[in-house]
Amino acid sequence: MPNSNIGNKKQTLRKPVVLMTMGTQERKGHAYQVMTHKYITPLVEHAGCVPLLIPTCCGVEDLDQYLDMADGVYLTGAGSNIDPALYGQENQTPGKAQDRDRDLFDLPLVKAALARGLPIFGICRGMQEINVALGGDIYQKVYAEAGFNDHRENPDDPVDVQYSAVHGVRLADGSWLKTLLGSDEIRVNSLHGQGLKNLGKGIEPLAFAEDGLVEAIHAPSLSPFLFAVQWHPEWQAAQNPDSVKMFEAFGDACRKQVRGELQQRSNAA
Repeated sequence: MPNSNIGNKKQTLRKPVVLMTMGTQERKGHAYQVMTHKYITPLVEHAGCVPLLIPTCCGVEDLDQYLDMADGVYLTGAGSNIDPALYGQENQTPGKAQDRDRDLFDLPLVKAALARGLPIFGICRGMQEINVALGGDIYQKVYAEAGFNDHRENPDDPVDVQYSAVHGVRLADGSWLKTLLGSDEIRVNSLHGQGLKNLGKGIEPLAFAEDGLVEAIHAPSLSPFLFAVQWHPEWQAAQNPDSVKMFEAFGDACRKQVRGELQQRSNAA
């Protein structure tokens, strides 16, 4: 006898699957691939998505297969800088860690995800990766640039102090982000030595720090949802209504991908 629940099950949305690329970390002579809890938790709790952690140490041979499983891409922050050779500069911070495996995976990932129309959310390093992938470049030492403030945290401060809100960010007039957050300006944390310089093709600023540094971007001509910020909304996201709204918006964009997939299957049937 046919199961009467089958039709209903077909209409049930599965949770979106979101790719998260991991980074290299050395521990006692062993190479690890890592991702911190603080990035994973709000993706699950507020975006309502299933994280799929992707190693970057094996190259891009399986990139398309990973993307076949994905409804979105989430590019997180990290302790490493992007190799400046990838945006045509000499390295001005030789004492800072780099992660070439992540660079050489994430830059093609951005382009491939855009080609598929997948939502992309970037944080800190992730925002810089998006910019470089699209032909932009970076201030390697914002704190040494005339007219800009020092956006780095004090490494001697407790973590809660490092991640406290320390400066304002002005949201672009008429932007969807300003509408989403319902404010002209928000307060954010600041833990970065680098920042966006020349914006990549199709990228537009969504928010600016008090010194004019670009703090958030989107690319409306390239994607229905490409959004990235320089600060860290993942930190204690549940306690920050602005952070919750941003993760919810990303989750909604990923659910739209799932609905589109279901509609395609329905039409094919």
